[in-house]
Amino acid sequence: QVHVVESGGGLVQPGGSLRLSCTASGVTLDDSAISWFRQAPGHQREGISCISRHGDSTIYTDSVKGRFTISRDVGKNTIHLQMTSLNPGDTGRYYCVTLHRGHCADFDEYTNYWGLGTQVTVSS
Repeated sequence: QVHVVESGGGLVQPGGSLRLSCTASGVTLDDSAISWFRQAPGHQREGISCISRHGDSTIYTDSVKGRFTISRDVGKNTIHLQMTSLNPGDTGRYYCVTLHRGHCADFDEYTNYWGLGTQVTVSS
């Protein structure tokens, strides 16, 4: 049985930072590309970042580019999403999602296993 688990969410003030982590059991995160999605209140889920299987390629949606960094903790079956300069528009539930492939092209179309998400709230 596969379990993908996100952690690290919370309440943070505008301008602050958070580091999300993703771990898994029943699946090896090193075996596929991994992505982060988020769902803001009243909005559909959107893919915001992806890292290739070998960690040599990353993708960010425009709204987080330059502020978020996705990375692999190789050999520890863990993915991180470092988020800086957070603003209220970043509020939402963040999901770690494995992909059916090793690269990130069109990553929102190749999702496989989803975690339950971790809540991020940016507010003063």
